[in-house]
Amino acid sequence: MFARDPAARSLLEVVTCYPGLHALWFYRCAHWFWRHRLRLLGRLLSHFGRFVTGVEIHPGAKIGRRFFLDHGMGVVIGETAEIGDDVLMYQGVVLGGTSLEKKKRHPTIGNNVVIGAAAILLGPITLGDSVRVGANSVVVKSVPSGATVVGVPGRIVEEKRGPVADLEHGKLPDPVSEAMRSMAEQQGRMDERIRRLEAMLETRTPDGESEERQK
Repeated sequence: MFARDPAARSLLEVVTCYPGLHALWFYRCAHWFWRHRLRLLGRLLSHFGRFVTGVEIHPGAKIGRRFFLDHGMGVVIGETAEIGDDVLMYQGVVLGGTSLEKKKRHPTIGNNVVIGAAAILLGPITLGDSVRVGANSVVVKSVPSGATVVGVPGRIVEEKRGPVADLEHGKLPDPVSEAMRSMAEQQGRMDERIRRLEAMLETRTPDGESEERQK
């Protein structure tokens, strides 16, 4: 907690004022009941934890070590979701399913992954180690290790190997604006070519349409 959140000032503050930590405690206890086939107790404890913290983690989910849920409000983690070690997840994230069949239907998250606020990950997809997911992204396809994903639907905009510690959204590429800028540049080049062609053919373009000059 101290390594991932600069607002943390004391152990007492973290223990008493961090709902993400409280949600993880509720989950660990509920998951223990779930693994020992006391599943109703697990669901009841999970439901109570949701009421207290605003975080819904199904007791059947698998979460690794040093999981940090920053703020936490609105997070939903489904039954068959799997989360590796050292994962940082912000508020509003959804690890949801897309099937009604009783099988693997939620995402699998690797180690050292950072998932931005309000990102939605759907289906039995896999995010490799050290993946970064931008805020408000919707990811429906698997992502290789070290990649950065942004947008709706999520697109890989950067390859980066090795662990990541944060997610600076102001420095993330914007594939939509880049595509629009590329289109504008191409349109400008086409307009210039048309003007040169008209000059060679001694034509003019009233109201945007070419016609031969009247002689």
